[in-house]
Amino acid sequence: MPPTMVVAARAVRAAAEDAGLTLRDLDGLIVCRSGNATEADLGLELARLMGLRDLRLLQAVYAEGASSVAAIQMAAMAVSFGLATRVACVFADARLEPGRAARDSFGTAKSVDGIGELRYAAGLFGGPAVYAMAARRYIATYGAPPEAFGAVALAARQWAMMNPRAMFRQPLTMAAYLASRPIVEPLRLFDCAMPVNGGIAVVVTTGERADDLRQPPVHIIGMGQGHPGTPDQAGSERELTSGGRVARDGAFAMAGIALGDVDICEIYDAFTYSTLLTLEEYGFCGRGEAAAFVRDGRIAPGGTLPVNTGGGHLSGFYLQGMTPVAEGVIQARGQAGARQCIRHDIVLATNEGGRFDHHGCLVLSPHRRAA
Repeated sequence: MPPTMVVAARAVRAAAEDAGLTLRDLDGLIVCRSGNATEADLGLELARLMGLRDLRLLQAVYAEGASSVAAIQMAAMAVSFGLATRVACVFADARLEPGRAARDSFGTAKSVDGIGELRYAAGLFGGPAVYAMAARRYIATYGAPPEAFGAVALAARQWAMMNPRAMFRQPLTMAAYLASRPIVEPLRLFDCAMPVNGGIAVVVTTGERADDLRQPPVHIIGMGQGHPGTPDQAGSERELTSGGRVARDGAFAMAGIALGDVDICEIYDAFTYSTLLTLEEYGFCGRGEAAAFVRDGRIAPGGTLPVNTGGGHLSGFYLQGMTPVAEGVIQARGQAGARQCIRHDIVLATNEGGRFDHHGCLVLSPHRRAA
């Protein structure tokens, strides 16, 4: 069995056990594909390899970094309409190898074939390069200083220091952030997420069935997606906007909440710039105001808007969209230990896919609400 499949299978088993279920209790499975994964890495074959039989739902979802939220949304609709009763959604990655740098395991090797791949001829490879271009335009447009990106990295590290599962728990200072080596300017080392080998799975069922399970249920009271389709053309705002606002409007309307009701934000932060842009997209601050918003520890422990309370992708672990979902569930359950936020009635979890091409969000709560 491929390593990614092994990790995914372990995650599904752990999620079922956490809920007090056996694998035979699952009648649905949705696998989330990453940008570099193949069907052989993680695909529908997982069900057969795990011995899952007579499934009523089996799907693979690919929306790049937004795949996890999209899968959970699909599962929620499936159980709501009776297509299935208990659906496991899983993301896993296991490409890191001993003695091989992460940049080699996750790097992009492309040959130029057509105008759509001219960027590779110019040396524009991988996520850091395209996000660095977006960050550069943001800086040129709004004048954000390096310390604004550093404030995001420092806040994530402060949360991670209270998370025993986080990869990076050593203290990080602004001086150390500013002195860290450049990856692709203006992004520094601590602006970028750390990939890991691992997997996360969740079990989605109805509220009524969840009441009888082992763990306190976390309810999906709102969900949304946004796919801007912004072209790479002069005059577009692709680097300065995402689908967050469209996703927010749908999710908040479904949940019946306003911006001020959100207690915690778990934001997809493969790069520090993603956090700044998402805060603006959702309206926590105006366009170009995120640099001032994150200043003085507002999103750090003790701040008025806790963001990425497990360390996020930056200091916690990069398991794509499942990282913010998992921390959102832990916080909503009230099981986050030293990092637990007192107010956790409304938790926002977001996903970002591609270069701000695909966006999804969930509004989570420990309290059930009428549809």
